[in-house]
Amino acid sequence: MIKSHPSEAILYQYASGDLSAAMTLVVGTHVDMCSVCQQTVCEIEHDLCSKHLDTVVQTLNTPSHGYSGLSKTDTDKMLEKIFSSEAKPAVQPDELICLEGRRFVLPRTLAHNRARIGDWTNLVGKLWRAPIDVGDRGHTNLIYMEPGTQVPEHTHKGQEATLVVDGVFNDEKDVYYNGDFILLDADRTHTPQTSAQDCLTLATLDAPLYFTSGISRLLNPFSSLFFRASA
Repeated sequence: MIKSHPSEAILYQYASGDLSAAMTLVVGTHVDMCSVCQQTVCEIEHDLCSKHLDTVVQTLNTPSHGYSGLSKTDTDKMLEKIFSSEAKPAVQPDELICLEGRRFVLPRTLAHNRARIGDWTNLVGKLWRAPIDVGDRGHTNLIYMEPGTQVPEHTHKGQEATLVVDGVFNDEKDVYYNGDFILLDADRTHTPQTSAQDCLTLATLDAPLYFTSGISRLLNPFSSLFFRASA
C-alpha cells in the first residue's frame, strides 16, 4: 500500500500544467500507480474545467459575442458527459526495461517517455543510472540499486523528488515501497539503501547532491556528475 504521496498543492500544479517537465514525469508516474491520487487529480481537473468553462460561457453570453445561448445547465451536462466517457485505449508503448537480468514493467507515463531513457551506466559497485532527457536543466534519472546497495549519506543543495517504481529501499526515516513518492530538500540528510531486495527508482534533482559523511565528502566536487542528466 502506497503511504507517501505528493501534496495536494503539487497535484494541483500537476493537473493545471504548472510543474516542470521533470516533476510532471515523476508525479505523473506516481499518479499512474496510485488510485488515491488518481481520484484527487480527477477531482481537481473537474474543478478546473468547471471554473474555466464557466468563464468562457460568461464571455460568450455577452452582447459583443452575439449571445451563444449556453446556460449553466448546458455546461454542467457537457462536463458530465466528458468525465463519464471512456477513453479509447491508446497504442501501448514499450513497457519493459531490462537490467542485470531483471525485467521491469514501466507505468504508463514513464513508458510513454521510453525513447527519452538513455543507456545504463554503472556508477559504483551495485548502483546503476540511466539518464532521462526531459529538456529541463535539472537531473532526471532511473536509479537501480541491487540488493545490498548503499548510497553515501547526503543532503541536497536543491530539491529531490524520488518515486519507487519497483522494489523497496529504506533510509533513516522510513521504508519505501512501489509507488511511494519522496520529496526532500536541504533540511533532510539521509542514506538510501537496499537489503535483500533490489529497487528501481525514478528521481529528479534541481541541484547537485551534497555528501556529508566521511570519505564520501571527497565526491562533492563531482556530485553534479553523479546524477547528471546525460552521459
